[in-house]
Amino acid sequence: MVSFWTPAGIAQAEEETRRAQPPPPPPPPQKKNALLGPRPHEPQVEKYRPHTLADVVGNRDAVDRLRVVQAEGNMPNLILAGPPGTGKTTSVLCLARAMLGPAAKDAVLELNASDDRGIDVVRTKIKMFAQKKATLPPGRHKLVILDEADAMTTGAQQALRRTMELHSSTTRFALACNASSKVIEPIQSRCAVLRYGRLSDADVLGRLQTVAAAEGVATLPCGLTALVFSADGDMRQALNNLQSTAAGFGLVSEENVLRVCDQPHPATVQAAVERALEGDLDAAHALLTSLLDKGYSSGDVVGTLFRLLKALPAGGRVPEFAQLEAIREVAETQARLSDGVGTRLQLDGLLARLVAVGTQAGIAKREEVKAEAPAAAAAPVKAV
Repeated sequence: MVSFWTPAGIAQAEEETRRAQPPPPPPPPQKKNALLGPRPHEPQVEKYRPHTLADVVGNRDAVDRLRVVQAEGNMPNLILAGPPGTGKTTSVLCLARAMLGPAAKDAVLELNASDDRGIDVVRTKIKMFAQKKATLPPGRHKLVILDEADAMTTGAQQALRRTMELHSSTTRFALACNASSKVIEPIQSRCAVLRYGRLSDADVLGRLQTVAAAEGVATLPCGLTALVFSADGDMRQALNNLQSTAAGFGLVSEENVLRVCDQPHPATVQAAVERALEGDLDAAHALLTSLLDKGYSSGDVVGTLFRLLKALPAGGRVPEFAQLEAIREVAETQARLSDGVGTRLQLDGLLARLVAVGTQAGIAKREEVKAEAPAAAAAPVKAV
C-alpha cells in the first residue's frame, strides 16, 4: 500500500478513475428485526461491530489481556485509555458477552459519560443498577461501562469511587477514556489500566476491504489509500467515510474520498513541502496559499503536513535528522495555532523554517547539482 503521494501515483489514480466503470452496487441485505423491521440504512460501524474478542482488530496486547480475564473468569475494574475509534468500548462489550452470555442483556449498564456525567447520574442510575438483583453464572459480576469517563466532573468521579467500594462484591466497572490522567487517582488505583494505540494502516485497510466486499462497493486502490490516510488510525472514521463515499458517488476513488472528508489534497501539501526543502520558498507559498483560498483552515493544512512528514520513507531523499527537525517545526506551529494564532503568517513562517531545514540538510544543494549536471553534459566542448 502506497501511503505517500507521488506524481506518478496521482496520474495512475486519475487514469484508474477515468477507466473505472463501476456496476450499480446491489442493495444491501436488509436486517430484519421483530421490533424495528427492515434496517437497510444501518450504519456500517454498528453493522460490522465485532461480537467476539477474536474479531477485534489491532491492539493485540490489550486484547490478549482481556482474553486472559475471560479465561480466568475474574474481571477486575478496568480503565481503557486511548484515542477514539480504536476498539475500547467494543472490546469490553465482547468481554461482557463472553463472560455473561444471555444474562448480559440485563447485567450490563452502558452509559456515555460525556452526556450523563453529573453526580446525580452516579447516585441514581449507577447506584440503583449496582443494588439490583440479577441471575448470573457462578463467579460472575454485573458490569457498568462508562464511555468517555474522563469527561465526568470531579464530584461525579468521587461519588463513583464510593460506589465502586460499596458494591465491589457484585459489580465491576469499565471506564473508557481518551486520557487516563483526567481520571482521579483514587479510581486509577482501583482499576487495571489497558492502553490502546491508533490502529496501523494495514489493520484499517484490511477491515475496509472486508466491509467493501461484503457491501458490494466499487473501490480503487487509490481510494482505499485515501481512506486510510484520512482516518489516521481511527476505524470508526474510516468506516463512516467509506459509507459516505459509496452513498454519495458509488465509487471509492481518491478524488471522491477527499471530497467527502473535506481535507486538503495531500499531493498539494507534499509538493509545498518538497519545494520548501529544496529552497523554493515562493513556489511553496503559492501552493499553500491556493489551499487557504479554497477555504481550508491553517489547522487542516498543518495536520495533513504532519501526517505526510511522518509517512516519509526511510532512506529517501530527506535525511532522518531533517525529517525530525521538520516535524518539530510543524509541532511548534501547531502549538501556536492551538493558542489562537491562526493567521497565514504562521504558515509562511513554517515554510521559511522548512527552507532552513532543507538548506542545513543539503537537500537544496543536491537538487542544484542534479539540475546542473545535464546542462554541463549538453554544453558544447570548445576546441583547443
